[in-house]
Amino acid sequence: MKKFFKFLGVILFLVVVYVGVTTYPKLDIVSGFSAKSVASGHFIDGRSLEIIESGDNDIDNVRLATNEINEQGKFVISSAFGLKTRKAIYREGLGATLINDDFDETKPYLVPKRNKTAIDLPFPYGNLEPKDSVFPEVNYEKLNLAVDNAFDKKGEKSKRTRALLVIYKDKIIAEKYEDGFTKNTKFLGWSMTKSITATCFGILQKQGKIDINKPVGLAEWAKDERSKITLHHLIQMNSGLEWEEDYGKICDVTKMLFLAEDMPKVQLEKPAAFEPNTHWNYSSGTTNLLSGILRRQFTTHQEYLDFWYASLIDKIGMHSMLIEPDMAGNYVGSSYGWATTRDWAKFGLLYLHEGNWNGQQIFDKSWAKYVATPTPTSNGSYGGHFWLNAGGTYPDVPKDMYYASGYQGQKVIIIPSKEMVIVRFGLTEDEDFDFNGMMKNIISSIK
Repeated sequence: MKKFFKFLGVILFLVVVYVGVTTYPKLDIVSGFSAKSVASGHFIDGRSLEIIESGDNDIDNVRLATNEINEQGKFVISSAFGLKTRKAIYREGLGATLINDDFDETKPYLVPKRNKTAIDLPFPYGNLEPKDSVFPEVNYEKLNLAVDNAFDKKGEKSKRTRALLVIYKDKIIAEKYEDGFTKNTKFLGWSMTKSITATCFGILQKQGKIDINKPVGLAEWAKDERSKITLHHLIQMNSGLEWEEDYGKICDVTKMLFLAEDMPKVQLEKPAAFEPNTHWNYSSGTTNLLSGILRRQFTTHQEYLDFWYASLIDKIGMHSMLIEPDMAGNYVGSSYGWATTRDWAKFGLLYLHEGNWNGQQIFDKSWAKYVATPTPTSNGSYGGHFWLNAGGTYPDVPKDMYYASGYQGQKVIIIPSKEMVIVRFGLTEDEDFDFNGMMKNIISSIK
């Protein structure tokens, strides 16, 4: 019997060691995700801890973290099983940033200068409510049924749509929100922010300040094969740089988002795994590297902070939008853009109109065509930091459809042939939500 208990003790010890070795390193990621999510959701959008924990943080492992909001200090402390504690701070004008023990919270910081001047025009070109409009070709009963079907019925928790907005010929023809969310709710776009980042390069190109087809020219790459990489390669996710994007484990992307101080540096230091333009590889690291490259285009940090808003975001009235930075002050262009559903829709309309915003050309028409052109190695699924339907991913949707897409099914869908923009926010991906069916039913409601 003693031998049995001794043997059992050894087995239990080995199990504990195994769990510790395989799980303990993940706790940094878990508590980091939780702290950042709670800080952003609460201080940017005013969500309660209960709503965040039951919704935004309702993810395997993350839901096990415990969170504490400090209202006076404007920070959140989260821990995973009491073993790993992480802190995220909120700074007005910048949003929330996940920090480490070396971060100096007393150090002065810059914030972007915003121009939120109200324009007395109806949506989308001003701050007034949209004008009522009725299109004879729209079957509103069918449209509303399609929109309603995208939401869970009472007591269900499968589709998990939080907001759905349909714009046709610049007019809102359908708009619905889950209980607890409204037209004023700010939603995290996750990787939809990538499309915002790319657009900044389209604007710089229109201004004649960059040429995306020339080598990036980073000093760190000057003496190796990476010297051949262009902005075009990076924007198409076709640079050949090494990168692993798997949110289910500790890898490049999770270490970057939840551990790194300087996010652009993570991809910057990666070696080339392939020749440029030969291997498509989706990489949040690439987008944050682009954010870092964008920062190098300006003489001062203030100019970098201001550019995103002055040249794009505030220029088209996306005044609710906030893009959050990392500890080094780089905008996390891969993932951390917040805005209302209507403001995200304005971004879609900007592309629907090929860069023209109420008579002003924000980027060249050719840029809209460029981002919707398939990357050679993506099988028609990806363009210039936008996802595409050119390869027929959604069989019942026009192939000219392209879209900004984010984790858990955030989407700004642009369908030029239908003069339509659809925006959806929620907590479910393609595997659990029928995006093809949703779009098919919405489109078919218009004769």
